[in-house]
Amino acid sequence: MHSIRDIAAELGAEFQGDGDFVISGAAEPAEAGPDDLAIAMSPKYEDGLKAGGARAAILWPDADWQAFGLSAAIFAPRPRFVMSGLTRMLDPGPDIGPGIHPTACIAPDVTLGEGAAIGPFVVIGAGVEIGAGARIAAHVSIGAHTRIGADALIHPGVRIGAHVVIGRGLIAQPNAVIGGDGFSYVTPEKSRVESAREGLGKAQDTAAQSWTRIHSAGGVRIGDDVEIGSNATIDSGTIRPTSVGDGTKIDNLVQVGHNVEVGRDCLLCALVGIAGSTRVGDRVVMAGQCGISDNIFIGDDVVLGGATKIFTNVPAGRVLWGYPGVRMDNQIKINQALRRLPRLFDQVRDLQNRVPKDPETD
Repeated sequence: MHSIRDIAAELGAEFQGDGDFVISGAAEPAEAGPDDLAIAMSPKYEDGLKAGGARAAILWPDADWQAFGLSAAIFAPRPRFVMSGLTRMLDPGPDIGPGIHPTACIAPDVTLGEGAAIGPFVVIGAGVEIGAGARIAAHVSIGAHTRIGADALIHPGVRIGAHVVIGRGLIAQPNAVIGGDGFSYVTPEKSRVESAREGLGKAQDTAAQSWTRIHSAGGVRIGDDVEIGSNATIDSGTIRPTSVGDGTKIDNLVQVGHNVEVGRDCLLCALVGIAGSTRVGDRVVMAGQCGISDNIFIGDDVVLGGATKIFTNVPAGRVLWGYPGVRMDNQIKINQALRRLPRLFDQVRDLQNRVPKDPETD
């Protein structure tokens, strides 16, 4: 339960009307009841607001709140940013009881910070350090000699390997895996893949070969305020750790390969895959389904549109799209040209039919 006055203060927003009006939740305008805060941040929600039963709402600037019959209104100059603060206020997080659940299996030398909460069936290996205020939900496993900073929130089913170092404020969604082995194999002799690379696809004949594992001894290092989505995976490095910088947010089903270095405040959306030993700069945004080749560098502030594939280094500040990735404005022209190809072929065929044929060439 929150008053309009308290919500506005938390959001740094202005309100008008009854500041003591209390709401119990938030809802879409057309579905809002009398105790809900209707989320109507642009004029397109006017009809929904009139159809619903809300008595309080978050509105766009200069909206006539009294015309909607409201008791109070909060005004949002930047709606999505306001949504961040509002949802934080209304989200209680998972129900993880204080202390250590009796079904948890914790090694004797584990260090737990003040106020850490450990849920049912959690398994924590030898030498692990858990920071103050960390909350670890059911069925999480944490490998030996891993360190997790204060105020972590680790949802059910997360798997964290050995020798992982995580900063403050981690949020790991269900079934994320941090610190699994990297996908790294080698053959005793030159492999067909190596020959194909050297010959640009003209692979030489090679003898029968088998793959030998290269083990992952480098672990993972994650900075402060990092979020990792459901079923995302961050592989351990071979010798040095795979790393993720402060403030980076990783969506569901993202794969970060071994020895990858991801910078600060990056945004990796669903189904992004980054192959081994690639370096990603700061504030890089990769939209869904981007694929990044191994052993390349992506510069600071690069933005990659959805499903972009990158095979070579990308200078800082570029905005790329396509397969392979090119400047976004060029890719738009390429897409337009592709759509015109059927018509162009028809025009060429028509022109060919109009040209008289030379009898001597028949």
